[in-house]
Amino acid sequence: MDFSPFDESLLATCSGDETVKLWRLCDPELQQPSSPELTLRPGHGRLELVAFHPTSSGLLAVGATKSPLLWDTSRQDAPLAGSYSLLVCYLFGQTVTATPFYDLIPLSSSLSLTLSLVSHCLADTSTRGVAMVPKLALDVMSCEVMRVLQLTDSCIVPISYQVPRKVCEFHDDLYPDTVGTTPAMSADEWWQGGNKQVKKNLHSTTNSHPTVLQDPARGCSTSSSPLSTPSSSAAPSRSPSSTSGLSSGFLPSPSPSQSAKAIQNLLGPTSKFRHIQGAVMHRDTHITNLRGLNLTTPGESDGFCANSQRVAVPLAISGGQIAILERSQPGRLPDTSMPTIQNSVNVVDFSWDPFDTHQLAVAGDDAKIRVWQVPEGGLTETLTEPEVILQGHTEKIYSIKYHPLASGLLVSSSYDLTVRLWDVDSGEEVKILSGHQDQIFGMAWSPDGKLLATVCKDGKVRIYDPRKSAEPVQEGPGPEGHRGARVVWVCEGKYLLVSGFDSRSERGLYLYAADSLSTGAIDTAMVDVSPSTLIPFYDPDTSVVILTGKGDTRVHIYEVVTEAPHFMPCSSFNSPEPHKGLAFLPKTECSVRDVEIAVGLMLTKTTIEPVAFRVPRVKKEFFQDDVYTDTAVCWEPALTASAWLSGMNGHHKKISLKPKDMTPVSEAPKEAPVRKYLPSSVYLEEKTDEQKKEELLTAMVAKLGNMDDPLPQESFEGVDEDEWAKYLAQIIVMGAQVVGRAFARALQQEYAASQAAAKARGSSAQHSAAASSITGMTVQEAQQILNISTLTPEEIQKNYEHLFKVNDKSVGGSFYIQSKVVRAKERLEEELNIQTQQEKPQKTET
Repeated sequence: MDFSPFDESLLATCSGDETVKLWRLCDPELQQPSSPELTLRPGHGRLELVAFHPTSSGLLAVGATKSPLLWDTSRQDAPLAGSYSLLVCYLFGQTVTATPFYDLIPLSSSLSLTLSLVSHCLADTSTRGVAMVPKLALDVMSCEVMRVLQLTDSCIVPISYQVPRKVCEFHDDLYPDTVGTTPAMSADEWWQGGNKQVKKNLHSTTNSHPTVLQDPARGCSTSSSPLSTPSSSAAPSRSPSSTSGLSSGFLPSPSPSQSAKAIQNLLGPTSKFRHIQGAVMHRDTHITNLRGLNLTTPGESDGFCANSQRVAVPLAISGGQIAILERSQPGRLPDTSMPTIQNSVNVVDFSWDPFDTHQLAVAGDDAKIRVWQVPEGGLTETLTEPEVILQGHTEKIYSIKYHPLASGLLVSSSYDLTVRLWDVDSGEEVKILSGHQDQIFGMAWSPDGKLLATVCKDGKVRIYDPRKSAEPVQEGPGPEGHRGARVVWVCEGKYLLVSGFDSRSERGLYLYAADSLSTGAIDTAMVDVSPSTLIPFYDPDTSVVILTGKGDTRVHIYEVVTEAPHFMPCSSFNSPEPHKGLAFLPKTECSVRDVEIAVGLMLTKTTIEPVAFRVPRVKKEFFQDDVYTDTAVCWEPALTASAWLSGMNGHHKKISLKPKDMTPVSEAPKEAPVRKYLPSSVYLEEKTDEQKKEELLTAMVAKLGNMDDPLPQESFEGVDEDEWAKYLAQIIVMGAQVVGRAFARALQQEYAASQAAAKARGSSAQHSAAASSITGMTVQEAQQILNISTLTPEEIQKNYEHLFKVNDKSVGGSFYIQSKVVRAKERLEEELNIQTQQEKPQKTET
């Protein structure tokens, strides 16, 4: 692709469909056109390159598979093929084979040397492409001579090259006159043999080839050329007063908000959760030594389920046994057998009651649903008799779901192609929903509890209003694949998100408008290729959906929004080994101090490991009220099953997750901006020894204060000058006597101390050297590691505990650094023992 040098809104592209398209772009804040202004079809195979002519309007060079082509777009004639060397000479003047950009304006030798000092830039990320910004967009008042845009995987990074000069002044030697935006000739003139160049004329702004002057004090003129005609229109010149304060000498620079909007329109919106981080919590919270897990649960089941107090895990033991594990008792499970729930038939699906952490509903392959009551504190013996048995299905059950608002209301789907509603408290079947033609993959209640959505193997997505009709109220096309699917309501119940497969067995996400299901998916995002169905978890507070499949090692994360693009990908989480399922806990289990938006339990072959999904923030000491909106109290029912069946509706009350001792980040005091890095001129400027000495002296004088200022005692009133002389003489005599006696006494004490130290130094030095040789670390190294200036047991222990904790592997630390901290503590303790042993004989002699 290439922009026209004479019209900044004209873009030419070529692609593998063997066409060249010309696009007329509009303002960045407006929607760009969806169709080109002109389409050219050379018919010479695949097209690789396209470039506008640098001096004439309407000429395009196109690189085809076997030959280069020239197009006169004003006439749309057939292309003229020519030799490669001829085209390169005519269009570019030289053959450029290297990646770096070249500024063809002649510069002085001293300036070239200066540029060589600033022409190297080490990028932080891999580069996918680079482009140089036109000269007209440079910030001449900051001595910017080049600006390059670096394209990475996720963003566009501007890289500015500036000459270290005095800013806010225009430097003529840096900015010779540069060409403008008016073509030197038309395409017809070039075809007839013309070779005019865009002239550079300092004072001429009225001829046919105006030159743009880069000095803001001279004003500027710009011109544009349409594609087919070389006519131009000059912009009004600017006076020095009108351009003062602008970042460029030509046109006003866009404001930061405008630049941000332009980049956002180019790259599309991004999610504030795009850098979300998933991390396995500390090993102390894990449940380990799981044995005999059932890893062959049906695809419609999540594999295991959990609530805020306990976890239910199916076991591969005859009788359909389920283990109940208390979350308050993490650690290694005993090798012996433990009490379970015995269903007597194979388990196909099970679910905890959202309003009763002790009630577990289990569906078996005998078409029955058994409701169990787990005693307080967990199982102490095997349960064999359920509280309630729900019967009504004639074939094996697929899945079961509790109602999100009404207590004691359960829905189930079965091989008999029906969906049935149950009143758990009474044990009765209350509704039968029909209309499915094949296997029911998944079900989901709407957030308000009024509607029920299903996705079926017959390729349909259906919405039911169970209290009004047994038939679906809406029906639309679902995913084409037949391997499996799941459905969940998103965006306050306005949309349905379906995870399924396409006709090529590629996993994808499909978004449907809940009020117009028959029109099909409004957006689709393909994820990857894998045999397992993506199981979604949706957080209504952040509109983040977390998806993973059984046997996967990757957890995919998206933010779902109501405007295109509806799926905004975020950072994914990768587990070290394949997991068998992921069950999420209520929002109250999240630590707001660590900015956790979701906490799940990951089931592996032998362990259950908590995983926290955190949003990285700088000011974590504040409550992130933009992340934590008031959350629904989903663990308390809004109404009873009988009330809902009678036509009543309800909604959960909401609470704030803000702790009392935290201040919202929206109310945090504004900090003054601090410049992190000094300007490049500070580092590039070479200072002489005299300049460095002068700066040092200036700094010392500034600290000492002004030597010309009067001293405070000069303003005191005292005795006459004669009395001052007498008193001064007495003070001098007495001071000399005192100083003499003190000096002699200090000399004697110093001599005695040096003798004692010399006597003790021999043995202590030998012991200290031996200790250093054994531990491989000197005392000075150990003090540096623990950051200790004086050897005291209290300070050693305090610094050791702090450094050992912050370098723990569970919080991202290093075991190697921890070992260094331990060795440093041992070396300093050994040194304290040596000093103590040397002090004992000295005290005895004293």
